[in-house]
Amino acid sequence: MPASTSDYYESHARQFFDDTIAVDMSPLYERFLWRLPKQGCILDAGCGSGRDALAFRKRGYKVTAFDASPTLANLAAAYCRLRVEVMRFEDLEWHSRFDGIWACASLLHIGAAELPDVLFRMGGALKPQGVIYASFKYGQGERDHNGRRFTDLNEAGLTALLQVVRSLEALETWITTDLRPDRETEYWLNTLLVRTESKCPST
Repeated sequence: MPASTSDYYESHARQFFDDTIAVDMSPLYERFLWRLPKQGCILDAGCGSGRDALAFRKRGYKVTAFDASPTLANLAAAYCRLRVEVMRFEDLEWHSRFDGIWACASLLHIGAAELPDVLFRMGGALKPQGVIYASFKYGQGERDHNGRRFTDLNEAGLTALLQVVRSLEALETWITTDLRPDRETEYWLNTLLVRTESKCPST
Protein backbone atom coordinates (compact mmCIF):
# COMPACT_ATOMS: atom_id res chain seq x y z
CA MET A 1 0.00 0.00 0.00
CA PRO A 2 1.46 3.41 -0.94
CA ALA A 3 2.40 5.70 1.95
CA SER A 4 -0.12 8.31 0.80
CA THR A 5 -2.93 5.75 1.13
CA SER A 6 -1.79 4.71 4.60
CA ASP A 7 -1.63 8.37 5.61
CA TYR A 8 -5.16 8.90 4.30
CA TYR A 9 -6.61 6.17 6.49
CA GLU A 10 -4.69 7.38 9.52
CA SER A 11 -5.99 10.93 9.15
CA HIS A 12 -9.54 9.87 8.16
CA ALA A 13 -9.92 6.80 10.36
CA ARG A 14 -12.92 7.99 12.37
CA GLN A 15 -14.74 9.26 9.29
CA PHE A 16 -14.11 6.00 7.44
CA PHE A 17 -15.27 4.01 10.46
CA ASP A 18 -18.49 6.01 10.73
CA ASP A 19 -19.18 5.84 6.98
CA THR A 20 -18.79 2.06 6.69
CA ILE A 21 -19.78 0.50 10.01
CA ALA A 22 -23.53 0.27 9.29
CA VAL A 23 -23.39 -0.93 5.67
CA ASP A 24 -25.37 -4.17 5.28
CA MET A 25 -23.03 -6.72 3.70
CA SER A 26 -25.14 -9.80 4.48
CA PRO A 27 -25.80 -10.75 0.80
CA LEU A 28 -22.04 -10.96 0.27
CA TYR A 29 -21.52 -12.85 3.53
CA GLU A 30 -23.89 -15.57 2.42
CA ARG A 31 -22.12 -16.15 -0.91
CA PHE A 32 -18.82 -16.51 0.97
CA LEU A 33 -19.78 -18.36 4.15
CA TRP A 34 -21.72 -21.27 2.67
CA ARG A 35 -18.46 -22.44 1.10
CA LEU A 36 -16.71 -22.63 4.49
CA PRO A 37 -16.99 -25.27 7.23
CA LYS A 38 -19.11 -24.31 10.21
CA GLN A 39 -17.01 -22.59 12.90
CA GLY A 40 -14.11 -22.46 10.44
CA CYS A 41 -11.19 -20.02 10.54
CA ILE A 42 -11.53 -16.71 8.69
CA LEU A 43 -8.90 -14.02 8.09
CA ASP A 44 -10.42 -10.54 7.70
CA ALA A 45 -7.63 -9.01 5.61
CA GLY A 46 -7.69 -5.23 5.73
CA CYS A 47 -10.59 -5.25 8.17
CA GLY A 48 -11.24 -1.49 8.27
CA SER A 49 -13.94 -0.75 10.84
CA GLY A 50 -14.18 -4.37 12.04
CA ARG A 51 -17.79 -4.59 10.82
CA ASP A 52 -17.27 -7.86 8.96
CA ALA A 53 -15.01 -9.44 11.58
CA LEU A 54 -17.75 -8.93 14.16
CA ALA A 55 -20.42 -10.36 11.83
CA PHE A 56 -18.35 -13.50 11.29
CA ARG A 57 -17.59 -13.89 14.99
CA LYS A 58 -21.31 -13.63 15.82
CA ARG A 59 -21.95 -16.43 13.34
CA GLY A 60 -19.57 -18.71 15.23
CA TYR A 61 -16.43 -18.46 13.09
CA LYS A 62 -12.90 -18.13 14.49
CA VAL A 63 -11.74 -14.75 13.21
CA THR A 64 -8.27 -13.26 12.79
CA ALA A 65 -8.13 -9.64 11.62
CA PHE A 66 -5.54 -7.11 10.52
CA ASP A 67 -5.35 -3.64 9.04
CA ALA A 68 -2.45 -1.45 7.89
CA SER A 69 -3.76 1.62 9.76
CA PRO A 70 -2.94 1.59 13.51
CA THR A 71 -5.82 3.96 14.26
CA LEU A 72 -8.34 1.90 12.31
CA ALA A 73 -7.01 -1.29 13.90
CA ASN A 74 -7.64 0.20 17.36
CA LEU A 75 -11.15 1.31 16.42
CA ALA A 76 -11.90 -2.09 14.92
CA ALA A 77 -10.56 -3.96 17.93
CA ALA A 78 -12.75 -1.93 20.28
CA TYR A 79 -15.80 -2.51 18.08
CA CYS A 80 -15.50 -6.23 17.35
CA ARG A 81 -13.73 -7.14 20.61
CA LEU A 82 -10.99 -9.00 18.83
CA ARG A 83 -7.26 -8.44 18.68
CA VAL A 84 -6.56 -6.65 15.40
CA GLU A 85 -2.99 -6.85 14.18
CA VAL A 86 -1.32 -3.91 12.45
CA MET A 87 0.24 -5.29 9.29
CA ARG A 88 0.21 -5.14 5.49
CA PHE A 89 -0.73 -7.70 2.87
CA GLU A 90 2.90 -7.83 1.81
CA ASP A 91 3.79 -9.19 5.28
CA LEU A 92 1.49 -12.24 5.15
CA GLU A 93 3.40 -15.36 6.19
CA TRP A 94 0.70 -17.77 7.41
CA HIS A 95 0.66 -21.24 5.87
CA SER A 96 -2.47 -23.40 5.38
CA ARG A 97 -4.19 -21.78 8.36
CA PHE A 98 -7.51 -20.35 7.15
CA ASP A 99 -10.65 -21.84 5.63
CA GLY A 100 -11.51 -18.45 4.16
CA ILE A 101 -9.98 -15.01 3.64
CA TRP A 102 -12.25 -11.97 3.44
CA ALA A 103 -10.63 -9.07 1.53
CA CYS A 104 -13.50 -6.64 1.10
CA ALA A 105 -12.41 -3.38 -0.59
CA SER A 106 -8.85 -3.81 0.67
CA LEU A 107 -6.77 -5.43 -2.08
CA LEU A 108 -7.75 -2.53 -4.34
CA HIS A 109 -5.00 -0.45 -2.68
CA ILE A 110 -2.25 -2.89 -3.70
CA GLY A 111 -0.29 -1.84 -6.77
CA ALA A 112 -0.83 -3.90 -9.90
CA ALA A 113 2.80 -5.04 -9.91
CA GLU A 114 2.51 -6.29 -6.32
CA LEU A 115 -0.87 -8.01 -6.63
CA PRO A 116 0.44 -11.39 -7.90
CA ASP A 117 2.79 -11.80 -4.93
CA VAL A 118 0.12 -10.71 -2.46
CA LEU A 119 -2.43 -13.14 -3.91
CA PHE A 120 0.14 -15.93 -3.84
CA ARG A 121 0.76 -15.20 -0.14
CA MET A 122 -2.98 -15.23 0.50
CA GLY A 123 -3.35 -18.54 -1.31
CA GLY A 124 -0.59 -19.98 0.82
CA ALA A 125 -2.37 -18.84 3.98
CA LEU A 126 -5.44 -20.87 2.96
CA LYS A 127 -6.03 -24.49 3.73
CA PRO A 128 -6.39 -26.67 0.59
CA GLN A 129 -9.68 -25.73 -1.11
CA GLY A 130 -9.92 -22.63 1.05
CA VAL A 131 -11.74 -19.62 -0.42
CA ILE A 132 -10.93 -15.92 -0.80
CA TYR A 133 -13.56 -13.22 -1.25
CA ALA A 134 -12.14 -10.04 -2.81
CA SER A 135 -13.66 -6.88 -4.27
CA PHE A 136 -12.26 -4.14 -6.48
CA LYS A 137 -13.63 -0.97 -7.99
CA TYR A 138 -14.81 -1.98 -11.44
CA GLY A 139 -12.49 -0.76 -14.18
CA GLN A 140 -8.90 -1.13 -15.26
CA GLY A 141 -5.56 0.41 -14.41
CA GLU A 142 -4.15 2.34 -11.48
CA ARG A 143 -5.28 5.79 -10.38
CA ASP A 144 -5.08 8.30 -7.56
CA HIS A 145 -8.29 9.61 -6.03
CA ASN A 146 -8.57 12.00 -3.07
CA GLY A 147 -5.24 10.98 -1.61
CA ARG A 148 -5.58 7.22 -2.13
CA ARG A 149 -4.07 4.91 -4.72
CA PHE A 150 -6.45 2.43 -6.40
CA THR A 151 -5.94 -0.57 -8.66
CA ASP A 152 -9.20 -1.12 -10.54
CA LEU A 153 -10.08 -4.50 -11.99
CA ASN A 154 -12.57 -5.91 -14.50
CA GLU A 155 -13.19 -9.47 -15.66
CA ALA A 156 -10.35 -9.42 -18.19
CA GLY A 157 -7.96 -8.01 -15.61
CA LEU A 158 -8.89 -10.71 -13.13
CA THR A 159 -8.41 -13.42 -15.74
CA ALA A 160 -4.96 -12.07 -16.61
CA LEU A 161 -4.04 -11.90 -12.91
CA LEU A 162 -5.03 -15.51 -12.29
CA GLN A 163 -2.97 -16.64 -15.26
CA VAL A 164 0.02 -15.47 -13.21
CA VAL A 165 -1.19 -16.70 -9.81
CA ARG A 166 -1.66 -20.37 -10.66
CA SER A 167 -2.44 -21.37 -7.07
CA LEU A 168 -5.88 -19.71 -7.24
CA GLU A 169 -8.89 -20.27 -9.46
CA ALA A 170 -12.08 -18.20 -9.80
CA LEU A 171 -15.23 -19.91 -8.55
CA GLU A 172 -17.52 -17.05 -9.48
CA THR A 173 -17.31 -13.37 -10.36
CA TRP A 174 -20.11 -10.81 -10.28
CA ILE A 175 -20.73 -7.06 -10.32
CA THR A 176 -22.56 -5.06 -7.66
CA THR A 177 -23.35 -1.41 -7.02
CA ASP A 178 -21.95 0.40 -4.00
CA LEU A 179 -24.14 -0.14 -0.93
CA ARG A 180 -23.38 3.21 0.67
CA PRO A 181 -25.89 6.09 0.34
CA ASP A 182 -25.31 8.34 -2.69
CA ARG A 183 -22.77 5.89 -4.19
CA GLU A 184 -25.19 3.80 -6.23
CA THR A 185 -23.53 4.74 -9.53
CA GLU A 186 -20.23 3.15 -8.46
CA TYR A 187 -19.65 -0.47 -9.42
CA TRP A 188 -17.62 -3.27 -7.82
CA LEU A 189 -16.08 -6.43 -9.19
CA ASN A 190 -16.59 -9.24 -6.66
CA THR A 191 -14.86 -12.59 -6.89
CA LEU A 192 -14.55 -15.85 -4.98
CA LEU A 193 -11.23 -17.61 -5.48
CA VAL A 194 -10.29 -21.14 -4.39
CA ARG A 195 -6.84 -22.48 -3.56
CA THR A 196 -6.04 -25.19 -6.07
CA GLU A 197 -2.29 -25.84 -5.85
CA SER A 198 0.95 -24.53 -4.38
CA LYS A 199 3.00 -23.20 -7.26
CA CYS A 200 4.88 -19.92 -7.16
CA PRO A 201 3.58 -17.19 -9.47
CA SER A 202 5.30 -17.16 -12.83
CA THR A 203 7.52 -14.25 -13.72
